[in-house]
Amino acid sequence: MEMTKERRNIAVLGSTGSIGRQTLDIIDEYPQLFSAWLLVARSSADLLIAQARQFRPHMVIIADEQYYDYVRDALDGTGIEVATGSAAIAQAVTVPEVDTVVTAMVGYSGLESTIAAIGANKRIALANKETLVVAGELIDRLLKDSSSVLYPVDSEHGAFYQCLMGERMVDIEKLWLTASGGPFRTLPKEQLDKVTAADALKHPNWSMGAKITIDSATMMNKGFEMIEARWLFGIEPQDIEIVVHPQSIIHSMVAFKDGSVKAQLGLPDMHLPIRYALGLPDGRLASDCRKMTIEDMAQLTLERPDFDKFPLLNTAYAAARTGGTAPCVMNAANEIAVASFLQDKIHFTDIHRIIEQTMQQATHVEHPGYEDYVASNAEARAIAESLIRY
Repeated sequence: MEMTKERRNIAVLGSTGSIGRQTLDIIDEYPQLFSAWLLVARSSADLLIAQARQFRPHMVIIADEQYYDYVRDALDGTGIEVATGSAAIAQAVTVPEVDTVVTAMVGYSGLESTIAAIGANKRIALANKETLVVAGELIDRLLKDSSSVLYPVDSEHGAFYQCLMGERMVDIEKLWLTASGGPFRTLPKEQLDKVTAADALKHPNWSMGAKITIDSATMMNKGFEMIEARWLFGIEPQDIEIVVHPQSIIHSMVAFKDGSVKAQLGLPDMHLPIRYALGLPDGRLASDCRKMTIEDMAQLTLERPDFDKFPLLNTAYAAARTGGTAPCVMNAANEIAVASFLQDKIHFTDIHRIIEQTMQQATHVEHPGYEDYVASNAEARAIAESLIRY
């Protein structure tokens, strides 16, 4: 890739999480191309301070206000501006100095800042799939009135993006969304009620944060990614098929109406899709990372997912068909249920039950605006919490 005239200033939202840390690896790998202008963390104050001292951003924001004084005092004298709160994040991503916003915050928390970045016409490297799960219809409308561009960071959506380069959307027949199957792919269904959080956190291929790793174990993550793909590429849910690929080498495939199929392959390393997204639209960034070999591709298998053992896949497809605030409710209930499972308050199989019951009880809005999503998220969380207490 040719060097740009000026370095791109990157805002990394969720810099202390798995995707955020790997994004900083890429920024460190290409100091002539990128600089970290803004770093945002929810509550990991010590790591945020360490990152700030290394990358010297213009600003850091700690979302949890109880850590503000601690971070401010630690960075006193560095010249780095320190702020706190969600409003500060939404405002910071709109400043003219920021070229690209990497949205790597976990869950619903990424929505407000993504909307602000779209309003400011920023390039967005989207790693927060919940933004499109919760409010895909709204984001779609906002993008039509903005020069903002979304570049997917998820390996699967980055694969779709690459496979669709130069293709006509009318020629697409189906998207095949690959899934590793998670740690319980071969575990009998009747044993799922006894698995622990420690068991679920042992992902066979990927190193990810706790929340997304549990979503992979329930396969809720694939349901989210199906909805994300629907909005990113304008494909109806019934034309997005999930396929289990245990080796995580094929990152997704596109089937065309002439019978041909294009696939994107790569090692299971999130640095690859992050590097690709940050390099767009100029091109690919050369790297000394380990390259794939023939041996890596020697045995690639595909199988259909077990919708009976992983019922949240059905839940996600149903939410996508219903539309409106249904996916928002599903996401909110999932965040509450997963957090409770990680705290050993509920069983693994309770996650599905809590989500389904929350969706049955929550108010549905067919054509929501932003305030409807905010209200729906709050209501669903309250319902899910009450179900857990019960």
